[in-house]
Amino acid sequence: MSENKFRFEPTRGNEARVKPAAPGPSIFSGLEKKLKLESYFEEGFPVQYLPKILFAVLLSLIYISNTHYAEKATRKIDRMQTEVEDLRADYTTLKADIMYASKQSEVARRVKEFGLKESINPPYKLVVEKGEY
Repeated sequence: MSENKFRFEPTRGNEARVKPAAPGPSIFSGLEKKLKLESYFEEGFPVQYLPKILFAVLLSLIYISNTHYAEKATRKIDRMQTEVEDLRADYTTLKADIMYASKQSEVARRVKEFGLKESINPPYKLVVEKGEY
């Protein structure tokens, strides 16, 4: 067999660089002493409380997911409101442009290029008797 070229054995020089764990008290050891968790687990894990613990965990997961869903919906509503405001502004601008372009004076100015003139005589109504048509 060939020898392993990718795995290197630690040398004695590298062992001196590894720092041992700090022997001082930590936050978790202090918390464990205050809560006295060792007394609860002397006889083993209390299985009779497991359904209640799982129910509490399930409720907390549902609460967290509901909060995320509500925040997501709120962000979506804000984004849609901004979009509606932009569309409303566009609509108002376009409506004003169309109303200006459809004024009689504007229409007359634009059709002058085609050789059409504005009528000087007012419009009149044609009256047709029943037998004339």
